[in-house]
Amino acid sequence: MERFVPIAQAVTAVFAVIELGLTSYLVSPWRWGTPSILGFMLFNSLWSLLVLAYLFLTPLYFSRLYHSLAALVIEWITVIFWFAGSITLASYGATSSCAGNNYCGSWQAAIAFGFFLWALFTFFAVVHTMAFLRGNKGHTATGQPTPYAGA
Repeated sequence: MERFVPIAQAVTAVFAVIELGLTSYLVSPWRWGTPSILGFMLFNSLWSLLVLAYLFLTPLYFSRLYHSLAALVIEWITVIFWFAGSITLASYGATSSCAGNNYCGSWQAAIAFGFFLWALFTFFAVVHTMAFLRGNKGHTATGQPTPYAGA
């Protein structure tokens, strides 16, 4: 199942950019007093892009800076962020019908992509937790321990 992770990370990056655009659009009409949930969802999108950069690029180019336990903790924190933000966004602006209102439709799309991102980050966290518990606690991208070079 770990071989699907890079594909899922690419899809997650695309969804995070879409969520960033949607929440930016939702924030745009507010001059003063933007609802805090919109700011939090904007933060979640940017945070997710940074987390994906760490999870994907660091093992490839800066393997000494990658640590499996740190990546696992960051993934579970991101799962909690997306779950909390999506639930709050859904409860804050839940409507059954938008009747052609673009702002309302964007709000509902932001809710949907928020839950998609939550599901994808939950997938990453579960897959990496299982690999970590199996004993693949190394610092490399493949999860294999780095061999000892000196004697």
